[in-house]
Amino acid sequence: MNIKRILKIFSGIIVFFTLPTILLFGFMYFKYNEELPTGTQGKDADFLATRMLNVLNHDAYKATDYIEFTFKKRHHFKWNKTENTCEVYWKNIKVNLDLINHDKSKVFVDELEYKQEDAHEYIQKAESYFNNDTFWLVAPYKVFDKGVERRLVKKENGKESLLITYTSGGSTPGDSYLWHFDDKGKPKSFQMWVDILPINGLEASWLNWTATETEAQLPTFHKLLFLGLEIGDLKTKRIN
Repeated sequence: MNIKRILKIFSGIIVFFTLPTILLFGFMYFKYNEELPTGTQGKDADFLATRMLNVLNHDAYKATDYIEFTFKKRHHFKWNKTENTCEVYWKNIKVNLDLINHDKSKVFVDELEYKQEDAHEYIQKAESYFNNDTFWLVAPYKVFDKGVERRLVKKENGKESLLITYTSGGSTPGDSYLWHFDDKGKPKSFQMWVDILPINGLEASWLNWTATETEAQLPTFHKLLFLGLEIGDLKTKRIN
C-alpha cells in the first residue's frame, strides 16, 4: 500500500469521526448561542436577589455549619463552612483543603500523607473541584458575595430575571449567569456565559430542591442539555 493511499485512508478516518462532531456543534451553536443580555443595577436587582434568598430560607443556610455531598459520583466533599475548610476526595486522593491559607492544606494518597514537590498540584485540583462543584450546590446563596454584580433583566413577556456577574473570586472570574424564577420567586434555571463553555447562554435546570436536616434548601440534580449533574449523599448539620 503506497503512502498516498495510506494518507487518504487516514484522512477519511479523521473526517468520519470529526464531521459529525462539527455538525453537531454547529447545530447547537446556532440553536442555543445568545449574546449576554444587558440589565440595570440598583435596588430593583437587589430586591429580586433578596426575594430569591428569602424563598430559599437563606437564614437556614447561613446557620448551616457543615455540608457533605458527592458530585456526579466522582468527587466527595466534607465542607466545614464555619471553619473555611473542606475535605475533598477523588479516586485514592484526599486533600484537607484550607480555604483561607492553602499552605496549611494537606494531601493524602492511599491514606498516607503526601509531601512531594507536586503536592501543590493536588491542592490546586482540589480547589478547582471545590469551586466548581459547590457552585452547583449553593450558587443562589452567593449573589451578595464580594465582587458580585447584580442586574435586573426584563424580558418582552414582562418577566424579570436576575443577571449575576462574578468580577472576582472563584476559578473563573468574569463569568455571568442569568437566573430565571417560578411564580414564587424560586430559582428554576440559569443561563451561563462562562469561559469554560464554547456556547454562550446554555441553560441548566435548578428544579430538584430538597429541604436538608438544617432546613437549608439545596438542589440534588441539574439538567444541562442531555447531561445530568447529580448531587448525592447530601448531609447538613449545625455544629453549635
